[in-house]
Amino acid sequence: VTEEISRIAGAEGIPCNGKQIMTTSTDMAVHFEKVSFSYGKLEVISELTTSIPTGEICGVLGANGAGKTTVMRILMGLLKPVKGSVIVLGDQFHRNNLGRIGYMPQLSALYQELSIEENLHFFGRMYGISNKQDRTIAVDKATSLVDLNDRRRDSVSSLSGGMRQRVSLAVALVHSPELLVLDEPTVGLDPQLRASFWDHFISLANAGITILISSHTMDDANHCHRLIFLQEGHIVADGSPDELRAAVGSSGATLEDAFLHYVLKETQ
Repeated sequence: VTEEISRIAGAEGIPCNGKQIMTTSTDMAVHFEKVSFSYGKLEVISELTTSIPTGEICGVLGANGAGKTTVMRILMGLLKPVKGSVIVLGDQFHRNNLGRIGYMPQLSALYQELSIEENLHFFGRMYGISNKQDRTIAVDKATSLVDLNDRRRDSVSSLSGGMRQRVSLAVALVHSPELLVLDEPTVGLDPQLRASFWDHFISLANAGITILISSHTMDDANHCHRLIFLQEGHIVADGSPDELRAAVGSSGATLEDAFLHYVLKETQ
């Protein structure tokens, strides 16, 4: 899987050996600078500032309504901040960047009546792979990556929920993106499939792809290189899982303990 992901990422020369790629402080895939967003008079993101280095898996965690999906949609250009700026892959965000980003929304965007293969060809064209031969190669790689080659001609409507999640991941990967934005990608997955997804995510990061993943489960959080805890649109903590656990001040503290520690501290 690791070698296949390296080819998909176009990462020739990038080590893919199971170790986290180290980056310099200036090698940032994403930068939010004092970003705020409101739905009408309701402010849901407030003065958010953070950066995500290339090749890092960054988890955004928070309760329902904390602002996780809003952050994802701002990053994708689906929502425009009322204040602040977002730099993506070295550029102020604009639509031309979409070909460098893979997006897996919380709600499936798949066409139920189309086959897996047809969905991937459609989204491949949307992502700018206009040449049919190139697109066929990309579709072959993406279906292999998520282990769906033997089901590629099946309609999406005939698939289980877990298989549809795998197709959504393949759609996000079909154009060899540099940045993956995954909104609650493991919701509803059984433990075996969740573990398989995380094998893919870790290998992608080792191939130099940056991953921003939103979740509300601590199982997902434990796999991330870095975590951002959101509470009512504010960052209440930002650090590695080990750093956040250590801040609780008790031996054997879990990430759930750390999350509750920071959320309760914010509300006091």
